Amino acid sequence: MSDNEYIRLFLDSLWVESGLSDNTLAAYKTDINLFSKWLKKRHKNLLSVEPSDVSLYLADRLGEGISARSSARLLSSLKRFYLFLIREGRLSEDPTVSIAAPKLGRSLPATLSETDVDDLLAAPDTSTALGYRDRAMLEVLYASGLRVSELVGLKLSEINFRQGLLRVMGKGNKDRLVPIGEEAIIWLKTFIEQWRLEILGDKKTEVVFPTNRGAGMTRQGFWYIIKRYATHSGINKEVSPHVLRHAFATHLLNNGADLRVVQLLLGHSDLSTTQIYTHIAKERLKDIHEKFHPRG
Repeated sequence: MSDNEYIRLFLDSLWVESGLSDNTLAAYKTDINLFSKWLKKRHKNLLSVEPSDVSLYLADRLGEGISARSSARLLSSLKRFYLFLIREGRLSEDPTVSIAAPKLGRSLPATLSETDVDDLLAAPDTSTALGYRDRAMLEVLYASGLRVSELVGLKLSEINFRQGLLRVMGKGNKDRLVPIGEEAIIWLKTFIEQWRLEILGDKKTEVVFPTNRGAGMTRQGFWYIIKRYATHSGINKEVSPHVLRHAFATHLLNNGADLRVVQLLLGHSDLSTTQIYTHIAKERLKDIHEKFHPRG
């Protein structure tokens, strides 16, 4: 049988056993076809592969600038393919069994500069009730680092204006107190006192930021809002509520905040979850050094 026939049998097996989507099946097919073509140039086929061939192929890909993540996905495809051949009795030894996936490292979360945040906050039309609501939501999100679910679910009883604190229920049903700062307090207080009832009309809800249907906003609804304002602001980056949460943490660290304080504010149970932001802060310091140091 040819390589193409083995690949076809493998894909048929995946479709029957796993019910994978067409896109996933296409990805498997592409990965294994590329490896097959690489082997043909070396006068080999998929059944004559040795572990050294797999290692060399991955090294070649990395040398061509293919990301470690893409190479790891390809290796996963090959491992599944050769597991199928072993199971079907087409091979007695798996050439991928001793091959470790390339180390991916931990990806840094996307974030925004302080200028980006200023532009985003200024985007809503605050002469309207909905625009003022959106501005207040953005101000509170950036000032507090709340998760989007915590923001859209915030209730009037969870705000302490006198102390400038929010009481939020985070992951694992854990309460935490979050300060929001004077600027966000002004926007939040003004929204509640002057604009919130205009949105609600005769409807009633304890949710701080209602929709014009009198219900709480969904996470997807706020995601759409923030994307729209990012486009309006000309921010050419991926922007989401979670990205603004990242900006909150990063800007605190850039300006000297203690990592454990940021951990408490974000509601992370493990400090290691927060430590990724120190890498972002270090990147910012490197940028500043390169830009302003005479020998940068």
